[in-house]
Amino acid sequence: MSENPSTLAPLRLPMFRMLWLAWLAANITMWMNDVAAAWLMTSLTSSAFMVAMVQAASTLPVFVLGLPSGALADIIDRRKYFAATQLWVAITAVLLSGLAFSGALTAELLLALTFANGIGLAMRWPVFAAIIPDVVPRRDLPAALALNGVAMNMSRIIGPVVAGALLAGAGSVYVFMLNALLSIFAFVMILRWKSEPKVSTLPGERFVAAMRVGLQHVMQSPPMRAVLARIFLFFLQSTSLTALLPLVARDLHAGGATAYTSLLAAMGGGAILAALNLERLRRRMEREDFVRWGTLLHAASAAVVVLVPTLWVAVPAMFVAGMAWIATANALTVAAQMGLPNWVRARGMSIYQMALMGGSAAGAALWGYVANLTSVTTSILVASVVGPVLLLLTRRHAAIRPHDVDHSPAAVVATLPPLAIDIEPDKGPVMVTIEYLIDPARAADFNAVMQETRRARLRQGALSWGLFRDTSRAERYIEYFLDENWIEHQRRLERFTAADLGLRERRLAFHIGPETPLMRRYVAETFDGRTGTADTR
Repeated sequence: MSENPSTLAPLRLPMFRMLWLAWLAANITMWMNDVAAAWLMTSLTSSAFMVAMVQAASTLPVFVLGLPSGALADIIDRRKYFAATQLWVAITAVLLSGLAFSGALTAELLLALTFANGIGLAMRWPVFAAIIPDVVPRRDLPAALALNGVAMNMSRIIGPVVAGALLAGAGSVYVFMLNALLSIFAFVMILRWKSEPKVSTLPGERFVAAMRVGLQHVMQSPPMRAVLARIFLFFLQSTSLTALLPLVARDLHAGGATAYTSLLAAMGGGAILAALNLERLRRRMEREDFVRWGTLLHAASAAVVVLVPTLWVAVPAMFVAGMAWIATANALTVAAQMGLPNWVRARGMSIYQMALMGGSAAGAALWGYVANLTSVTTSILVASVVGPVLLLLTRRHAAIRPHDVDHSPAAVVATLPPLAIDIEPDKGPVMVTIEYLIDPARAADFNAVMQETRRARLRQGALSWGLFRDTSRAERYIEYFLDENWIEHQRRLERFTAADLGLRERRLAFHIGPETPLMRRYVAETFDGRTGTADTR
């Protein structure tokens, strides 16, 4: 039986299929806008730096606004938020087409509106990334993410081909007008999605606190830190090719708009072919292998494109570059999705996208600057060497764990003891102490588990954590941690996962007391408007 049905299985789900079509349309508009803007910029200015900055302007907003967007996607209605972001993109496209039609568009205005379009992308991507694990089974998540890559790369073909045809036959203004119409279509498709509201007895998280917890969760997760390092370095290298591609296409023999769209289409075609066969490749390769070989193949392909500047060589090289790109990006995206629980997924994926787009924006600016100082060929060749070298230098510090941790929600039966005092929901900080009795001969093993506990408590949102040993009783340990307020302390139970449950069982296995470890909760007193505790944040 063919392997493709397993790759296409998520499309049998009506909700995923509808969202996938909306995502496809949205990405077609993104590529049409970027292609038209990049090509139009070559006619507005002769600066290689300004041409490269078109891609930087479209990706930099994701780096700047990714975390706020992820926080909003985790704490408000995702359907309405997703629709609002697409509406922003449509309005930007209408404004861009109007300025282009009137002839009032300058290089600076084009960059500004490209940046505005990037804001829509920045606000849209985290919420879509958080939605997918909710609408497909966990076993189908890699295939669903691969299909998202297919949509992205189909749009990489369809968008540039349509944009190129319009650029050659009608002009950039009609690209921007069609972009606006497709953006409105994607908006309507998103409105058709009916999402289920979150079920919680607690008030919603506060915006600033949600951002802090999201950032803290990712920083306390070694697998996520590894993924962030890998995706940043890969896009720092790979962006040199796409950012400078308009200039590469212009310098090719018989180059021009048609050559540019052909190269982008070839890269998209390679990515689609690879995405449809990723399920087969996963049975033979680890994720780290995808990243290692993907980085090397992309670097080699980019070098071929500029060393042999003819279209018949550049097109196959771009095809291979597309295969390497999707294989690497998909492996890292799956690792990020698997490394995040649902309650913080949009924030975590927004930080992932910040690292991706941060690498892309930094790479576009860096390699555009190098091209200005030297040449386009030299810049891409230097990037092709730098990428593999950085991968080699960081291989021990950014390795991806081969096995996924189970972050599915865990049912926790916990009853707070009767309160002897009245506590307002925002009263805090709240300090929790837990008393353990541990065999001194097993102290080293207990400390190792408690280091994992420290990271878990901080990932759940604790402000600080500590472990103390009684000087008068060698077997007595006191763990403490601070929650921001009483609501955040109660919210901890909603954030409990199967992995946290397993860690708790390992922790309790060390306790030798006749009863379960003694837990006490304390709330900070207030003196003249100040809490009776030092600021530990």
